[in-house]
Amino acid sequence: MFQQNVIRYIHEKDLFAKNDKIVVALSGGADSVALLRVLLAGGYACVAVHCNFHLRGNESDRDEAFVRALCSKLHVPLRVKDFDTESYAETHRISIEMAARDLRYAWFEEIRRQERAQVIGVAHHRDDSVETFLLNLIRGTGIQGLKGIAPKNGRIVRPLLDESRTDILAYLASLRQDYVTDSTNLKDEFTRNKLRLNLIPMMKEINPSVCGTIAETARRLSEVDAVYRKAMQEACSRVKDKEGRILITRLREETAPQAVLFELLHPLGFNASQLRDIFRSLGAESGRMFYSSDYVVLRDRNCLIVKKREEEIPAWVLHREIKEIKDGFQVPYDVHIACLDASKVTGPLTLRKWQAGDKFIPFGMRGFKKVRDYLRDRKFSRFDKENQYVVCSGEDIIWLVNERIDNRFRVTGDTRKAILLWVEKEDLQD
Repeated sequence: MFQQNVIRYIHEKDLFAKNDKIVVALSGGADSVALLRVLLAGGYACVAVHCNFHLRGNESDRDEAFVRALCSKLHVPLRVKDFDTESYAETHRISIEMAARDLRYAWFEEIRRQERAQVIGVAHHRDDSVETFLLNLIRGTGIQGLKGIAPKNGRIVRPLLDESRTDILAYLASLRQDYVTDSTNLKDEFTRNKLRLNLIPMMKEINPSVCGTIAETARRLSEVDAVYRKAMQEACSRVKDKEGRILITRLREETAPQAVLFELLHPLGFNASQLRDIFRSLGAESGRMFYSSDYVVLRDRNCLIVKKREEEIPAWVLHREIKEIKDGFQVPYDVHIACLDASKVTGPLTLRKWQAGDKFIPFGMRGFKKVRDYLRDRKFSRFDKENQYVVCSGEDIIWLVNERIDNRFRVTGDTRKAILLWVEKEDLQD
Protein backbone atom coordinates (compact mmCIF):
# COMPACT_ATOMS: atom_id res chain seq x y z
CA MET A 1 0.00 0.00 0.00
CA PHE A 2 2.85 2.38 0.86
CA GLN A 3 4.49 1.84 -2.52
CA GLN A 4 1.20 2.39 -4.37
CA ASN A 5 0.56 5.64 -2.47
CA VAL A 6 4.03 6.99 -3.26
CA ILE A 7 3.80 6.10 -6.96
CA ARG A 8 0.36 7.70 -7.14
CA TYR A 9 1.70 10.86 -5.49
CA ILE A 10 4.59 11.00 -7.99
CA HIS A 11 2.12 10.89 -10.88
CA GLU A 12 -0.36 13.26 -9.22
CA LYS A 13 2.29 15.95 -8.64
CA ASP A 14 4.10 15.18 -11.92
CA LEU A 15 7.42 14.87 -10.08
CA PHE A 16 9.16 12.86 -12.82
CA ALA A 17 8.47 10.37 -15.60
CA LYS A 18 8.81 6.59 -15.54
CA ASN A 19 11.97 6.62 -17.66
CA ASP A 20 13.69 9.47 -15.82
CA LYS A 21 16.89 8.92 -13.85
CA ILE A 22 16.77 10.06 -10.23
CA VAL A 23 19.65 11.12 -8.00
CA VAL A 24 18.62 9.93 -4.53
CA ALA A 25 20.03 11.72 -1.49
CA LEU A 26 20.86 8.81 0.81
CA SER A 27 21.90 9.63 4.37
CA GLY A 28 21.25 6.12 5.69
CA GLY A 29 18.38 7.23 7.90
CA ALA A 30 14.94 5.65 7.74
CA ASP A 31 13.44 8.29 5.43
CA SER A 32 16.12 8.21 2.72
CA VAL A 33 16.39 4.41 2.85
CA ALA A 34 12.62 4.13 2.39
CA LEU A 35 12.80 6.56 -0.55
CA LEU A 36 15.49 4.50 -2.30
CA ARG A 37 13.69 1.22 -1.67
CA VAL A 38 10.29 2.41 -2.89
CA LEU A 39 11.73 3.97 -6.06
CA LEU A 40 13.66 0.80 -6.87
CA ALA A 41 10.53 -1.26 -6.26
CA GLY A 42 8.67 1.05 -8.65
CA GLY A 43 11.19 0.34 -11.38
CA TYR A 44 12.88 3.74 -11.43
CA ALA A 45 16.56 4.18 -12.36
CA CYS A 46 18.43 5.55 -9.34
CA VAL A 47 21.88 6.86 -8.49
CA ALA A 48 22.54 7.30 -4.76
CA VAL A 49 24.61 10.13 -3.32
CA HIS A 50 25.93 10.35 0.22
CA CYS A 51 27.59 13.29 2.00
CA ASN A 52 30.00 12.75 4.88
CA PHE A 53 30.17 16.06 6.74
CA HIS A 54 32.38 14.62 9.52
CA LEU A 55 30.37 16.40 12.21
CA ARG A 56 29.46 13.39 14.40
CA GLY A 57 32.79 11.55 14.67
CA ASN A 58 32.49 7.78 14.39
CA GLU A 59 28.76 8.08 13.71
CA SER A 60 29.44 9.86 10.41
CA ASP A 61 31.77 7.08 9.30
CA ARG A 62 29.22 4.47 10.46
CA ASP A 63 26.57 6.10 8.23
CA GLU A 64 28.87 6.03 5.22
CA ALA A 65 29.74 2.37 5.77
CA PHE A 66 26.04 1.48 6.05
CA VAL A 67 25.18 3.33 2.83
CA ARG A 68 28.03 1.66 0.94
CA ALA A 69 26.88 -1.79 2.10
CA LEU A 70 23.23 -1.07 1.26
CA CYS A 71 23.95 0.17 -2.25
CA SER A 72 26.25 -2.78 -2.90
CA LYS A 73 23.49 -5.17 -1.79
CA LEU A 74 20.85 -3.41 -3.93
CA HIS A 75 23.23 -2.96 -6.90
CA VAL A 76 22.72 0.81 -6.92
CA PRO A 77 25.49 3.15 -8.20
CA LEU A 78 26.76 5.29 -5.31
CA ARG A 79 28.69 8.54 -5.17
CA VAL A 80 30.21 9.64 -1.84
CA LYS A 81 31.90 12.92 -0.96
CA ASP A 82 33.65 14.22 2.16
CA PHE A 83 33.14 17.84 3.21
CA ASP A 84 35.04 20.16 5.54
CA THR A 85 31.80 21.70 6.75
CA GLU A 86 33.20 23.69 9.66
CA SER A 87 35.75 25.51 7.49
CA TYR A 88 33.08 26.35 4.92
CA ALA A 89 30.78 27.70 7.63
CA GLU A 90 33.55 29.83 9.12
CA THR A 91 34.63 31.20 5.73
CA HIS A 92 31.08 32.12 4.70
CA ARG A 93 30.04 33.17 8.21
CA ILE A 94 26.98 30.96 8.31
CA SER A 95 25.73 28.24 10.65
CA ILE A 96 26.94 24.65 10.39
CA GLU A 97 23.41 23.64 9.41
CA MET A 98 23.28 26.16 6.55
CA ALA A 99 26.80 25.22 5.44
CA ALA A 100 25.86 21.54 5.21
CA ARG A 101 22.73 22.43 3.23
CA ASP A 102 24.61 24.63 0.76
CA LEU A 103 27.35 22.04 0.25
CA ARG A 104 25.08 19.07 -0.29
CA TYR A 105 22.63 20.71 -2.69
CA ALA A 106 25.43 22.19 -4.80
CA TRP A 107 27.06 18.76 -5.02
CA PHE A 108 23.74 17.01 -5.73
CA GLU A 109 23.22 19.31 -8.72
CA GLU A 110 26.76 18.62 -9.90
CA ILE A 111 26.13 14.86 -9.81
CA ARG A 112 22.74 15.29 -11.51
CA ARG A 113 24.44 16.98 -14.45
CA GLN A 114 27.22 14.40 -14.62
CA GLU A 115 24.75 11.52 -14.53
CA ARG A 116 22.35 13.29 -16.91
CA ALA A 117 19.61 12.66 -14.40
CA GLN A 118 16.36 14.62 -14.51
CA VAL A 119 15.73 15.21 -10.81
CA ILE A 120 17.18 14.98 -7.29
CA GLY A 121 15.00 13.01 -4.88
CA VAL A 122 15.09 13.95 -1.19
CA ALA A 123 13.23 12.19 1.60
CA HIS A 124 11.21 14.95 3.27
CA HIS A 125 7.89 13.53 4.47
CA ARG A 126 4.60 14.82 5.81
CA ASP A 127 5.86 15.32 9.36
CA ASP A 128 8.75 17.44 8.06
CA SER A 129 6.24 19.63 6.25
CA VAL A 130 4.19 19.97 9.43
CA GLU A 131 7.32 21.05 11.33
CA THR A 132 8.05 23.67 8.66
CA PHE A 133 4.47 24.95 8.93
CA LEU A 134 4.75 25.30 12.72
CA LEU A 135 8.26 26.77 12.58
CA ASN A 136 7.17 29.49 10.16
CA LEU A 137 4.02 30.14 12.17
CA ILE A 138 6.02 30.62 15.37
CA ARG A 139 8.57 32.92 13.70
CA GLY A 140 5.92 34.90 11.85
CA THR A 141 5.13 34.56 8.15
CA GLY A 142 2.68 35.27 5.37
CA ILE A 143 0.52 32.73 3.58
CA GLN A 144 3.57 31.59 1.59
CA GLY A 145 5.20 30.22 4.75
CA LEU A 146 2.10 28.25 5.76
CA LYS A 147 2.12 25.99 2.71
CA GLY A 148 4.61 23.59 4.26
CA ILE A 149 7.27 22.04 2.04
CA ALA A 150 6.68 22.07 -1.72
CA PRO A 151 6.63 18.66 -3.48
CA LYS A 152 8.79 20.11 -6.26
CA ASN A 153 11.27 22.97 -6.25
CA GLY A 154 13.18 23.22 -9.51
CA ARG A 155 15.10 19.94 -9.84
CA ILE A 156 14.41 18.92 -6.23
CA VAL A 157 11.52 16.48 -5.77
CA ARG A 158 9.99 14.99 -2.61
CA PRO A 159 8.09 11.76 -3.39
CA LEU A 160 7.41 10.91 0.31
CA LEU A 161 5.74 14.20 1.17
CA ASP A 162 2.30 12.61 1.52
CA GLU A 163 3.54 9.90 3.92
CA SER A 164 4.00 10.11 7.68
CA ARG A 165 7.05 9.02 9.63
CA THR A 166 4.95 6.18 11.06
CA ASP A 167 4.08 5.00 7.53
CA ILE A 168 7.76 5.04 6.56
CA LEU A 169 8.85 2.97 9.57
CA ALA A 170 6.04 0.47 8.95
CA TYR A 171 7.15 0.12 5.32
CA LEU A 172 10.75 -0.57 6.31
CA ALA A 173 9.61 -3.06 8.92
CA SER A 174 7.61 -4.92 6.26
CA LEU A 175 10.79 -5.21 4.18
CA ARG A 176 12.89 -6.10 7.24
CA GLN A 177 15.12 -3.25 6.13
CA ASP A 178 17.39 -1.72 8.74
CA TYR A 179 18.68 1.87 8.81
CA VAL A 180 20.87 4.14 10.92
CA THR A 181 19.73 6.76 13.42
CA ASP A 182 21.27 10.21 13.74
CA SER A 183 21.72 10.67 17.50
CA THR A 184 21.37 14.47 17.17
CA ASN A 185 17.74 13.94 16.15
CA LEU A 186 17.05 12.60 19.64
CA LYS A 187 18.20 15.80 21.39
CA ASP A 188 16.02 18.88 21.73
CA GLU A 189 18.93 21.31 21.32
CA PHE A 190 17.74 22.39 17.87
CA THR A 191 14.48 24.20 17.13
CA ARG A 192 13.08 21.51 14.84
CA ASN A 193 13.86 18.83 17.37
CA LYS A 194 12.02 20.81 20.05
CA LEU A 195 8.95 20.83 17.83
CA ARG A 196 9.29 17.13 17.01
CA LEU A 197 10.09 15.89 20.51
CA ASN A 198 8.10 18.31 22.69
CA LEU A 199 5.50 20.48 20.98
CA ILE A 200 3.94 18.06 18.51
CA PRO A 201 3.46 15.29 21.12
CA MET A 202 1.63 17.83 23.32
CA MET A 203 -0.58 18.82 20.39
CA LYS A 204 -1.37 15.14 19.75
CA GLU A 205 -2.79 14.94 23.26
CA ILE A 206 -5.43 17.44 22.12
CA ASN A 207 -5.86 16.00 18.62
CA PRO A 208 -4.19 12.64 17.85
CA SER A 209 -4.55 13.43 14.11
CA VAL A 210 -2.98 16.88 14.40
CA CYS A 211 -0.23 16.21 11.83
CA GLY A 212 -2.75 15.09 9.25
CA THR A 213 -4.96 18.07 10.06
CA ILE A 214 -2.10 20.54 9.67
CA ALA A 215 -0.94 18.87 6.46
CA GLU A 216 -4.45 19.16 5.02
CA THR A 217 -4.62 22.82 6.06
CA ALA A 218 -1.28 23.45 4.34
CA ARG A 219 -2.57 21.79 1.16
CA ARG A 220 -5.67 24.00 1.15
CA LEU A 221 -3.52 27.08 1.73
CA SER A 222 -1.38 26.11 -1.27
CA GLU A 223 -4.50 26.40 -3.45
CA VAL A 224 -5.55 29.63 -1.74
CA ASP A 225 -2.04 30.96 -2.27
CA ALA A 226 -2.39 30.68 -6.06
CA VAL A 227 -5.36 33.05 -5.92
CA TYR A 228 -3.65 35.27 -3.35
CA ARG A 229 -0.44 35.47 -5.43
CA LYS A 230 -2.31 36.68 -8.49
CA ALA A 231 -4.28 39.30 -6.54
CA MET A 232 -1.16 40.52 -4.71
CA GLN A 233 0.90 40.72 -7.87
CA GLU A 234 -1.74 42.98 -9.39
CA ALA A 235 -2.00 45.08 -6.21
CA CYS A 236 1.79 45.51 -5.94
CA SER A 237 1.86 46.76 -9.53
CA ARG A 238 -0.99 49.20 -8.89
CA VAL A 239 0.66 50.93 -5.93
CA LYS A 240 4.05 51.53 -7.60
CA ASP A 241 4.97 54.19 -10.13
CA LYS A 242 7.38 53.88 -13.06
CA GLU A 243 10.36 54.64 -10.80
CA GLY A 244 9.40 51.84 -8.42
CA ARG A 245 8.26 54.16 -5.62
CA ILE A 246 5.33 53.00 -3.47
CA LEU A 247 2.64 55.67 -3.69
CA ILE A 248 0.93 56.12 -0.34
CA THR A 249 -2.44 57.25 -1.74
CA ARG A 250 -2.69 54.21 -3.99
CA LEU A 251 -1.56 51.89 -1.19
CA ARG A 252 -4.29 53.19 1.13
CA GLU A 253 -6.91 52.53 -1.58
CA GLU A 254 -6.16 48.80 -1.56
CA THR A 255 -8.50 46.42 0.30
CA ALA A 256 -5.65 45.16 2.51
CA PRO A 257 -2.88 47.80 2.40
CA GLN A 258 -0.82 46.22 5.18
CA ALA A 259 -0.82 42.88 3.35
CA VAL A 260 0.34 44.60 0.15
CA LEU A 261 3.10 46.37 2.07
CA PHE A 262 4.13 43.03 3.58
CA GLU A 263 4.43 41.42 0.15
CA LEU A 264 6.49 44.33 -1.16
CA LEU A 265 8.93 44.69 1.73
CA HIS A 266 9.12 41.39 3.62
CA PRO A 267 11.18 39.74 0.84
CA LEU A 268 13.70 42.57 1.30
CA GLY A 269 14.38 41.56 4.90
CA PHE A 270 11.95 43.80 6.83
CA ASN A 271 10.38 41.96 9.78
CA ALA A 272 6.80 42.19 11.04
CA SER A 273 7.63 44.81 13.68
CA GLN A 274 9.37 47.04 11.15
CA LEU A 275 6.52 46.67 8.69
CA ARG A 276 4.04 47.84 11.34
CA ASP A 277 6.23 50.90 11.99
CA ILE A 278 6.48 51.64 8.27
CA PHE A 279 2.72 51.38 7.89
CA ARG A 280 2.16 53.72 10.85
CA SER A 281 4.59 56.22 9.31
CA LEU A 282 2.27 56.68 6.32
CA GLY A 283 0.22 59.13 8.36
CA ALA A 284 3.21 60.90 9.90
CA GLU A 285 5.71 63.47 8.68
CA SER A 286 8.11 62.50 5.93
CA GLY A 287 11.81 61.87 6.43
CA ARG A 288 11.82 58.68 8.52
CA MET A 289 14.05 55.88 7.35
CA PHE A 290 13.80 52.15 8.05
CA TYR A 291 16.62 49.63 7.60
CA SER A 292 16.87 45.92 6.90
CA SER A 293 20.22 44.21 6.44
CA ASP A 294 20.35 45.04 2.73
CA TYR A 295 17.73 47.75 2.09
CA VAL A 296 16.53 51.12 3.36
CA VAL A 297 13.02 52.55 3.03
CA LEU A 298 12.52 56.31 3.08
CA ARG A 299 9.12 57.79 3.97
CA ASP A 300 9.20 60.74 1.57
CA ARG A 301 6.18 63.05 1.22
CA ASN A 302 3.60 61.07 -0.76
CA CYS A 303 5.57 57.86 -1.27
CA LEU A 304 7.94 55.24 0.09
CA ILE A 305 11.30 55.01 -1.67
CA VAL A 306 13.19 51.71 -1.47
CA LYS A 307 16.93 51.63 -2.02
CA LYS A 308 19.63 49.00 -1.63
CA ARG A 309 21.98 49.82 1.24
CA GLU A 310 25.59 50.77 0.58
CA GLU A 311 24.84 50.80 -3.11
CA GLU A 312 28.01 51.73 -4.96
CA ILE A 313 27.13 55.00 -6.69
CA PRO A 314 29.27 55.51 -9.80
CA ALA A 315 31.29 58.73 -9.71
CA TRP A 316 30.39 61.51 -12.13
CA VAL A 317 32.92 62.66 -14.73
CA LEU A 318 32.76 66.24 -16.01
CA HIS A 319 33.07 66.87 -19.77
CA ARG A 320 33.49 70.24 -21.50
CA GLU A 321 33.55 71.68 -25.01
CA ILE A 322 34.19 75.21 -26.30
CA LYS A 323 31.97 76.54 -29.11
CA GLU A 324 32.35 79.68 -31.21
CA ILE A 325 29.18 81.75 -31.29
CA LYS A 326 28.23 81.98 -34.96
CA ASP A 327 25.04 82.67 -36.88
CA GLY A 328 22.54 79.94 -36.20
CA PHE A 329 24.01 78.95 -32.82
CA GLN A 330 21.32 77.95 -30.35
CA VAL A 331 21.64 77.33 -26.66
CA PRO A 332 20.78 73.64 -26.05
CA TYR A 333 17.38 73.33 -24.40
CA ASP A 334 18.46 70.42 -22.20
CA VAL A 335 18.92 70.41 -18.40
CA HIS A 336 21.64 67.78 -18.82
CA ILE A 337 23.85 70.24 -20.75
CA ALA A 338 25.01 73.53 -19.24
CA CYS A 339 25.70 76.28 -21.81
CA LEU A 340 27.69 79.14 -20.28
CA ASP A 341 29.58 82.27 -21.37
CA ALA A 342 33.18 81.02 -21.59
CA SER A 343 34.63 84.47 -20.83
CA LYS A 344 32.90 84.47 -17.43
CA VAL A 345 34.12 81.02 -16.46
CA THR A 346 37.59 82.05 -15.36
CA GLY A 347 38.38 79.85 -12.38
CA PRO A 348 39.35 76.14 -12.40
CA LEU A 349 36.34 73.85 -12.84
CA THR A 350 35.52 71.38 -10.08
CA LEU A 351 32.72 68.83 -9.72
CA ARG A 352 31.57 67.99 -6.19
CA LYS A 353 28.50 67.19 -4.11
CA TRP A 354 26.65 70.20 -2.79
CA GLN A 355 27.37 71.28 0.79
CA ALA A 356 25.48 73.09 3.53
CA GLY A 357 25.69 76.83 2.90
CA ASP A 358 26.06 76.52 -0.89
CA LYS A 359 24.13 79.14 -2.83
CA PHE A 360 23.77 80.33 -6.41
CA ILE A 361 21.55 82.53 -8.58
CA PRO A 362 19.24 80.14 -10.48
CA PHE A 363 18.85 80.98 -14.18
CA GLY A 364 16.10 83.56 -14.69
CA MET A 365 16.40 84.95 -11.14
CA ARG A 366 18.28 87.92 -9.70
CA GLY A 367 18.94 87.02 -6.09
CA PHE A 368 20.90 84.22 -4.46
CA LYS A 369 19.12 81.06 -3.35
CA LYS A 370 20.50 78.38 -1.08
CA VAL A 371 20.93 75.04 -2.80
CA ARG A 372 19.19 73.42 0.17
CA ASP A 373 16.11 75.60 -0.37
CA TYR A 374 16.14 75.00 -4.11
CA LEU A 375 16.17 71.23 -3.65
CA ARG A 376 13.44 71.45 -1.03
CA ASP A 377 11.24 73.56 -3.33
CA ARG A 378 11.82 71.03 -6.11
CA LYS A 379 10.62 68.34 -3.65
CA PHE A 380 13.81 66.30 -3.89
CA SER A 381 13.82 63.18 -1.74
CA ARG A 382 16.50 62.70 0.87
CA PHE A 383 18.19 60.15 -1.37
CA ASP A 384 18.18 62.58 -4.33
CA LYS A 385 19.58 65.37 -2.17
CA GLU A 386 22.45 63.18 -1.04
CA ASN A 387 23.45 62.56 -4.68
CA GLN A 388 23.14 66.10 -6.05
CA TYR A 389 26.31 67.56 -7.60
CA VAL A 390 27.41 71.10 -8.44
CA VAL A 391 30.05 72.44 -10.83
CA CYS A 392 32.15 75.33 -9.52
CA SER A 393 34.37 77.88 -11.24
CA GLY A 394 36.74 78.79 -8.47
CA GLU A 395 34.46 79.44 -5.46
CA ASP A 396 31.32 80.15 -7.52
CA ILE A 397 28.69 77.53 -8.31
CA ILE A 398 28.01 77.83 -12.04
CA TRP A 399 25.76 74.79 -12.50
CA LEU A 400 23.50 72.75 -10.25
CA VAL A 401 24.07 69.58 -12.27
CA ASN A 402 21.14 68.50 -14.43
CA GLU A 403 19.00 71.25 -12.87
CA ARG A 404 19.95 74.89 -13.52
CA ILE A 405 22.92 77.09 -14.41
CA ASP A 406 23.81 80.19 -12.43
CA ASN A 407 22.23 83.28 -14.04
CA ARG A 408 25.51 85.23 -13.80
CA PHE A 409 27.20 82.86 -16.26
CA ARG A 410 24.41 82.66 -18.84
CA VAL A 411 24.98 83.19 -22.56
CA THR A 412 23.98 86.73 -23.69
CA GLY A 413 24.03 88.70 -26.92
CA ASP A 414 27.60 89.75 -26.15
CA THR A 415 28.90 86.21 -25.75
CA ARG A 416 31.57 85.23 -28.31
CA LYS A 417 32.45 81.78 -27.02
CA ALA A 418 30.29 79.31 -25.10
CA ILE A 419 31.44 76.47 -22.92
CA LEU A 420 29.24 73.36 -22.86
CA LEU A 421 29.35 71.14 -19.75
CA TRP A 422 27.84 67.75 -19.15
CA VAL A 423 28.47 64.84 -16.81
CA GLU A 424 28.51 61.08 -17.28
CA LYS A 425 28.77 58.23 -14.82
CA GLU A 426 32.23 56.76 -14.61
CA ASP A 427 32.58 53.21 -15.90
CA LEU A 428 33.80 51.41 -12.76
CA GLN A 429 34.89 48.39 -14.81
CA ASP A 430 37.58 50.34 -16.66
